[in-house]
Amino acid sequence: MPEPVTRKADGAPGGWLPRAIGPPASQSELQDIHVTKSRLEQNGLTADASERIAATVARCASIIARGSNRDGHVVSFFCPGRIEVLGKHTDYAGGRSLICTVDRGFALVARPRMDRRIVVRDALLHQQCDLILDPELPASPGHWSDYVRTVVRRIAQNFDHGTGADIVLESDLPPAAGLSSSSALVIGTFLAIAGCRGLDDDPDYASTIDGPETLAGYLAAVENGLDFETLGGGRGVGTMGGSQDHTALLCAQPGALVRYSFAPVRAEGAVPLPGDVAFVIASSGVRAEKSAAALLRYNRLAELARDAAAVWRNVTGRSEPHLGAILETGGGDSLLNALRTSDHPDASDRLARAEQFLEEAGTIIPSAFDALVRNDLVSFGELVARSHHLAESKLRNQIPETITLAQLARVAGAFAVSAFGAGFGGSVWALVPEAIARSFSDDWQRAYTERFPQHREGASFFITKAGPATIRLT
Repeated sequence: MPEPVTRKADGAPGGWLPRAIGPPASQSELQDIHVTKSRLEQNGLTADASERIAATVARCASIIARGSNRDGHVVSFFCPGRIEVLGKHTDYAGGRSLICTVDRGFALVARPRMDRRIVVRDALLHQQCDLILDPELPASPGHWSDYVRTVVRRIAQNFDHGTGADIVLESDLPPAAGLSSSSALVIGTFLAIAGCRGLDDDPDYASTIDGPETLAGYLAAVENGLDFETLGGGRGVGTMGGSQDHTALLCAQPGALVRYSFAPVRAEGAVPLPGDVAFVIASSGVRAEKSAAALLRYNRLAELARDAAAVWRNVTGRSEPHLGAILETGGGDSLLNALRTSDHPDASDRLARAEQFLEEAGTIIPSAFDALVRNDLVSFGELVARSHHLAESKLRNQIPETITLAQLARVAGAFAVSAFGAGFGGSVWALVPEAIARSFSDDWQRAYTERFPQHREGASFFITKAGPATIRLT
């Protein structure tokens, strides 16, 4: 795992960025699949996943090598997607989650420029955005480049010095599928620019970002447009989200689930998964875009959590800032009583939202964690099923496709299965014996596309182990 604090040559603390494994690779070594594969395996990825990702990194590196600036140092990263095993809409309300990463994600290779341009090329989509480091950089809602623009705008605002970067990236995550591809793009873009510019030497950065958890909190604030300690906010991408995704991508442990609570980010432990199980991920083919109407539905759940906490503060005169703090101080019952006696038009929706949060964060996740410690997959599966039911009945963010996917996986014998992510589309995970993962995936996909033939082309299924956090390769 990366060290929590980097050290400058004089021994003084520097701002935290992931460290590369082993000595820096040359441009030619970065294009050598065998070298990169070895580095990825050292970080905890399987041999098959490492070979696939190494080939992607090599493609990105070959494009960078053809650029006009061939003298600058090269930085490279693999930034994975994540599985929200448990913790549905809990992070922004100060709750907790049980999370891991997948073995798919973004490969990024970058090289510094002599000017202030940030040029990002998607090698798979054959699209490019050419930006200037500018705190007033305009947004581009609904396009993937809006996440890049948000990062570039915030770097220019918080750390306005240095030069730009050429970045080539490629992702094998299904887009808008609940696997946190947008946050992976935010993190990967930030790290690529930061690595090119030596941002960990910036005194403002070094005084604020001292480990992966604080970097996760900062990058969540970047995405949401919020202040982070002394680093001022600005325009984000429009979501009222939390830092679960960023924490998973920066703090995951291979072969394990990590447990974190949020607002602020706090580690609560990790539990290894049995070595003979694997996740099968089913992307429904219904895109869970955080834009337009879907963004409003997503933010509505955040507003209900915020408003429920405000009702409790008004009734009790207390000052706890969010539902998580109310839960931790033993105020759950009084919260529900206050919501039940409210005559506000949203009272029933606020009550349902609070009920889901309190059970998910207060009971299901701690109990599921303990079940895995005991290697009790039966109890774990029952708790996961309860979490999914609360998403259907209380969050009301599930659609016929994700409901059906979960039902089909349970019938097929998965240890545990649940939808995950923001909802209103997206994906479902199933935990199964690794020995039957391929046949399970094929049968699951066949049964699903028979029910929803319109998603035959858009749905995708893949197998993954619980993977490592974001990896710096050079």
